[in-house]
Order: sequence, then structure tokens, then C-alpha cells
Amino acid sequence: MVQLDFDKLRETRATNPGRLAEVYKNRQHRELLAGDGRLMIVAADHPARGALAVNGNPTAMADRYELLTNLAIALSRPGVDGVLGTPDIIDDLALLGLLDNKIVVGSMNRGGLRGASFEMDDRYTGYDMPSIDRDGLDFAKNLIRINLKDNGTADTLESTAFAVSEAAELGIPIMLEPFMSEWVDGSIRNNLTTDQVILSMAIAAGLGNSSAYSWLKIPVVPDMARVMASTTLPTLLLGGDPGEKEDELVEEWGNALSLPGVRGLVVGRSMLYPHHGDVAKAVDTAATLVHG
Repeated sequence: MVQLDFDKLRETRATNPGRLAEVYKNRQHRELLAGDGRLMIVAADHPARGALAVNGNPTAMADRYELLTNLAIALSRPGVDGVLGTPDIIDDLALLGLLDNKIVVGSMNRGGLRGASFEMDDRYTGYDMPSIDRDGLDFAKNLIRINLKDNGTADTLESTAFAVSEAAELGIPIMLEPFMSEWVDGSIRNNLTTDQVILSMAIAAGLGNSSAYSWLKIPVVPDMARVMASTTLPTLLLGGDPGEKEDELVEEWGNALSLPGVRGLVVGRSMLYPHHGDVAKAVDTAATLVHG
């Protein structure tokens, strides 16, 4: 059982905020693709976009202490290479001493809040490239929902292009998560057909003044061989909320991980809040798929 000192965490946050800079300065780093050249990353940037639901529970991710405990369990399992989150979560994990020798990914644009009238205006409200460099993080990540009938997409694309260019200048890998999206009955729906995923990848890959440090983060969809034939960029597979189809999703991950160019998984809710309740078991299943 993972034991975390939440009393100390709260006290440090209130009385010694400068402690974070010391922790980041002294954090032990590892090579990005150490070992077998594949990555198993746990994602936890959903709350900052107002997406708290998992497996039909609308507030599953609302309890921060449960989330941190589940993340600590995940990060303690063999084969888990790192974590992806917004500054509040990454700072908590840093103060809890959980980031040494892990790949740390900073989530950048969380402004397109789930269910908002401005959801397509995906402003950069989390990390920016200077702060990722400041804290010595290993990777940047952004969400690129492309809606051809919503003007908010233009600002997202431009801001993302600037971020990609900054990442290349700083020599920091950046993970681009593109979707072709549309309004349906007042809500945003991502189009997960094979052709639309390929289209989103083509648009995302061309952003910025250099693609030297660009990676892709994409969903698993039908005909993944054709999807992966559309890019030479290193690519990670995303998880999502599996609902009642967790076993089917795991099988799809396994098939897609065998394709050229696929470098691993970035999975959050399906591992941190599995339907069977055993976080370690869910994480171990995914890590075994990635690393064998």
C-alpha cells in the first residue's frame, strides 16, 4: 500500500512555495528512450479541462487525494516510465517525491473546457515552453481539436505552431494530440474514423517551423496500419475512457503497439480508475503490452 504524507504536502504548499524550485533543480533525470526505446506514460491532465468523469461516474477524478494515491501506485509499478499532467498535479507529485527517474510531461492547453460554449477556443492555460524548460520537464503536450466550422480552431492552431517552434528551439520533445472535431447537439464530438484521424495527423505534423522534436499522440481506430503509414513522426497511443469495453481496448492497444513508428502508450483514466478497482493490475497489464 502506498503511503503519502499529505499533511506535509499541504504544509509545504502553504508555508514554503519556493521548495518546488529546489525539488525540480535536484530531480534525478533519465534518458527519454532508455531501455527498449518505448514509453508507458500515465496521463492525469483531465481535471483541468473539467473532464472528471470515468466509467459513468461524473466525479470520479474529483478527489485529489485519491487521484494522487492512484498515480503513486501507477508510478511505483515496473514498466511505467512517466506521467503527464498540469502544473498543479505535477507540482503535487514533485513535492511528494514521486518524479525522480521518470519522464515528466507538461500539459499546455486546457482552456477549452468540456461542455463550454467556448470549448473549441483551446487556449494555453497550463504550462508554456519557458516554464517546462524552467522546471526541467522532459516533454510537452498539447491538444489540437480541429473544427472546420468553428473560428476558435484558428487561434489553437497558431498558438500550437508557436509552441512547436519554441520546443524545437529549446530541444524539448512535444507531443501533439490532434482530432478532427465537430459540434453535435451543442457538444463537441471527435471524429474517430480512420480517414479523419489521418487528416488530423497531417495537419498537426505540419505545425511550427521545425518538426525535429514533434511527436504524435493518437487514438486507436480501425486500420491502424494505414494510420501509421501516414507519418514518420514517433507516435504514442492514447487511452481514453473505455466504459465497459476495457478488455477490447487492451486487445486493440496490443495490436497497434506492434506497428512501425508506435513508441508506446499514454493512458490515464482506464488505468487510474479501472472498472475492477485494482490500479496496480490495470497498470501492469498496460506496461506489459508496451515493454513485453
